[in-house]
Amino acid sequence: MSEEKIGFLPYAEASALVKAIQEEEDIQEKNHRIFTIYSHDNRELCWFDFNEIMRDVNPPKGDDGKQMVTEYILKHIPDWVLDS
Repeated sequence: MSEEKIGFLPYAEASALVKAIQEEEDIQEKNHRIFTIYSHDNRELCWFDFNEIMRDVNPPKGDDGKQMVTEYILKHIPDWVLDS
């Protein structure tokens, strides 16, 4: 079985593309949270699992933690979002 390698957008390109990162309830899984990523035209680009992001970033409470999560997500926007 081969794994497909995921490429990521450059940080500057992701920053220009993303308008909002919203923490939301996962409609597919009860009691599960996700970060949904939206473009400037309010199009859903992709989403990230809340628990995985929190585990990977381990952010402190407050604005510094929010900034750390935002930076992490912007560095991990998959390049396939440009295809949709």
